[in-house]
Amino acid sequence: MLTSNPNPESDRLQAHYAGTRKWLKWGPYLSERQWGTVREDYSPKGTAWEYFTHEHARSKTYRWGEDGIAGICDRFCNLCFAIALWNGHDPFLKERLFGLSGPEGNHGEDVKELYYYLDSTPTHSYLKHLYKYPRMAFPYQALKSENRQRSRHETEFEILDTGVFEEGYYDVFTEYAKVDEEDICIRITVHLRGDETGEISVLPTLWFRNLWSFGLLDVKPKIGAGQESNQVRASHPKIGDHYLYFEQAQRLLFTENETNEALLYRQPNAQPFVKDAFHHAVVENDFEWLADKKSGTKFSPMYQFKLAAGEKAEIRLRLSRNGQLNQPLGAEFEQAFAARIQEADLFYQGLIKSKNADLANIQRQAFAGVLWTKQYYNLDIPRWLEGDPGQIAPPESRKLGRNRHWSTLNNEDIISMPDKWEYPWYAAWDLAFHCVPLAMVDMEFAKRQLILFLREWYMHPNGQLPAYEWAFGDVNPPVHAWACLQLYKMDKKFNGREDKVFLKRVFQKLLINFTWWVNRKDDLGNNIFEGGFLGLDNIGVFDRSSFIPGGGLLEQADGTAWMAMYCLNMLEMALILGEDDLAYEDVATKFFEHFTYIAASLNQIDEHFPGCWDPEEGFFYDVLSLPNRKFIPLKVRSLVGLTTLFAVMEIKREQLQKLPGFYKRLKWFQDYREKNQQYKVLDTLDETGDVLLSLVPKDRLEQLLQALFDEKEFLSPAGIRSLSKVHEKPYVVHIEGQQFGLSYDPGESTTGLFGGNSNWRGPVWMPMNYLIGHSLRIYAQHYGSKLMVEFPTGSGHQVDLDEAADEISRRLISIFQPDETGKRIIHGNYPQYQNDPHFKDLLLFYEYFHGNDGHGLGASHQTGWTGLVAEMIDKSAK
Repeated sequence: MLTSNPNPESDRLQAHYAGTRKWLKWGPYLSERQWGTVREDYSPKGTAWEYFTHEHARSKTYRWGEDGIAGICDRFCNLCFAIALWNGHDPFLKERLFGLSGPEGNHGEDVKELYYYLDSTPTHSYLKHLYKYPRMAFPYQALKSENRQRSRHETEFEILDTGVFEEGYYDVFTEYAKVDEEDICIRITVHLRGDETGEISVLPTLWFRNLWSFGLLDVKPKIGAGQESNQVRASHPKIGDHYLYFEQAQRLLFTENETNEALLYRQPNAQPFVKDAFHHAVVENDFEWLADKKSGTKFSPMYQFKLAAGEKAEIRLRLSRNGQLNQPLGAEFEQAFAARIQEADLFYQGLIKSKNADLANIQRQAFAGVLWTKQYYNLDIPRWLEGDPGQIAPPESRKLGRNRHWSTLNNEDIISMPDKWEYPWYAAWDLAFHCVPLAMVDMEFAKRQLILFLREWYMHPNGQLPAYEWAFGDVNPPVHAWACLQLYKMDKKFNGREDKVFLKRVFQKLLINFTWWVNRKDDLGNNIFEGGFLGLDNIGVFDRSSFIPGGGLLEQADGTAWMAMYCLNMLEMALILGEDDLAYEDVATKFFEHFTYIAASLNQIDEHFPGCWDPEEGFFYDVLSLPNRKFIPLKVRSLVGLTTLFAVMEIKREQLQKLPGFYKRLKWFQDYREKNQQYKVLDTLDETGDVLLSLVPKDRLEQLLQALFDEKEFLSPAGIRSLSKVHEKPYVVHIEGQQFGLSYDPGESTTGLFGGNSNWRGPVWMPMNYLIGHSLRIYAQHYGSKLMVEFPTGSGHQVDLDEAADEISRRLISIFQPDETGKRIIHGNYPQYQNDPHFKDLLLFYEYFHGNDGHGLGASHQTGWTGLVAEMIDKSAK
């Protein structure tokens, strides 16, 4: 029966966060790559990729999580479900996604599969996933060998380049529909595409994460026969009983989720039923030895289909706490799918404003990707360092190695990941951007993500936020406060709710983090900040995180700009909170004055520091400060200089009137600096107008915008480049007898910095473009038609900054849209996406985009921050 409730999905969300229901207890929380991660690495030298490989993964038990294809699990990853496939040709089952490790790829790690997140509601009451599986043998060796011999100057060799899909393929759709919180209908539909027949085995797999081998469970869980045929019961000491119902299968397979010691370590197995048992049984057609195994911790009903060209097969299953369902795969099953799909459509019809069907499809797949990339993440650093009882102790070198200073970090949560294969670990600054599209569909989840990273089991006692598991102590741009502020504003705009309790919670912890930045990243105490790579990997002429030539300090324009932005974010929060509590006026004053000091240091020139602004070239640069008081500007025209645009804020006159103490101090401070001929951030301060606080003075802003909107520099057909095109002619600088340099590199990275798997020397990056557009709109709000610019530079076409922001958004959105021939820029020159009807509406949300033509590069499922395009489309639907 279809729903008559106008928005039952919103009702489910409300019930969940009210605590009356637990709709988010199950979701797509299963990682897509657990192998090759830091948390599974117990090697002496921290060689995570080599210690636990893709080849190991089918045979070796994981310690900190699980992985699979199109999978789901419970909130603590106790019980997992995913699909496994075999096309009759591969040497092992397709049980997890394949890709190259960091050392194997010519541009670092890279998944070599085709899969798509097609739909998800915020409570995961409905989920839809597509995996494309070759009909013939998967080209594992070709992908490895060809990428191994390619240089960094060559493109990556992708699975579509192998030609294997020209021989036919299977579209495997996996869908989930919740009848209740812990009653989930599962439908797997396999379509054979192409002109030939094909045989495929499908193994829907239910298994328990192995906690018993590591001393975390006293009683081993068990999957065994249920009360009825075509049913198994999964019993677990922590989560109780669950039942998997399934259609009649050719075989029922049981084994244990335990390491194959004999294969990996040449040690005898305690029993023959190990993690990779199904691989051997299916590929070798050897099932006899499994015939008497009637229970275990891993189970699959096995289905074998011989399909004609264009034919399909469907498998129905149901995972439930109720072991006595009547006709579990019948009419109620069908009604559940019909209802959840209709409710998903209703939910998104209420959210998506665009009347353009293709734009609506882009948004919906973006939201699906953001929701599918939630992941269970578990890492307890003290236990990771010390090891588990009953296991071989980690090498002693571990206690002197990676993340040893993060002994208070203990994470076990559902977290928004950048990409569940390429980056199956959180990244603090990525998360801040993820929360914007997340907030559009689930505001409370987004808020809780931001709060989570400020809690004691994440934040270091000194106030630093953890960066990512490869190096928790690395420094990312401080965008957490910005994200908190954006969510508060979005909540107010769309929901009419002023959640000042949320602002207060984050404000207190952000004060600690801000203090850490000031104390640790301003070595000279001059309000010019260092910070290292700051998320921009290879954007400098040398590695900004470690090696600083000449023994000096790198005074970073972007580090300083980020801190100026941080000041303004905190100031804005304090002003909002001060409207109800005047105690916040004092801290608002502190952030205003601190912002002034930073702006003065960056912009002015004196005997102690020459400033980062080059008046002749009209741009901000990093400056290398050498011990002999020699200063060398590094004249690279890049996002480093453009980040100065981000530090801008307008204070409305009516807000100043509500905070008389702050306004009084602001006027005094302005007068004081004027009398002492010091740098001011306010040219005028009258009693009637609004106040603009900007790191970049108006005259310098106009010069920066000339470069920003110049198609010969930063403006590309797909958005704003990370490095100016003027550096097609390489930039070279000599420092203390050494030569350093870089050049415009619009595609994949041609250097090995930070693994070489991302590139900030030319490509377009969605989050930075988003911040540029966001800042331009603030300037537009203040200046209006008083500040007009040429767009593009030299065209003679005048626009205001709001229109300029619109045009940047339009260019970014166009990456995903089909042109008149049906080609989408993101997919590059792969004809399948243009010509194959089963490809043409599918989208990938890449990590970054080519600086010349806009095709997708890097991680192919980084929907978190690239999902910002959904919010841009929303803004464009005026």
